[in-house]
Amino acid sequence: MSHPSAVQLLEAVRLFLKEAEAALPPRLGFHARVAGNVLGIVSRELEADPDRAEAEALAAFGGAAAVCAGLRDGSLSPADPPLLAALTEAAVARLAVDNPRYPTLARLKAQS
Repeated sequence: MSHPSAVQLLEAVRLFLKEAEAALPPRLGFHARVAGNVLGIVSRELEADPDRAEAEALAAFGGAAAVCAGLRDGSLSPADPPLLAALTEAAVARLAVDNPRYPTLARLKAQS
């Protein structure tokens, strides 16, 4: 590869912010930490593509909009095991990006 990937660039900036936050005044250090967390989320989203994972998980039910409509009108039940498994898979894909240290993420991954 002739140049760093987007994920590598984001990680470099995230690591810089983490190193710099200790040298900053408390308020700016907090903002540097928040910015670093944002960069981590963006990086994980680029790598994992949770929108694609959700679309694939819910495709058998017509997609996210169809699932929402079906749950609202009662034609789909959240107690239906295949639907529950698909919704869990979609939620796990999102949680892995948004909060990979979510305490029950490992358990949810094992179920899907």
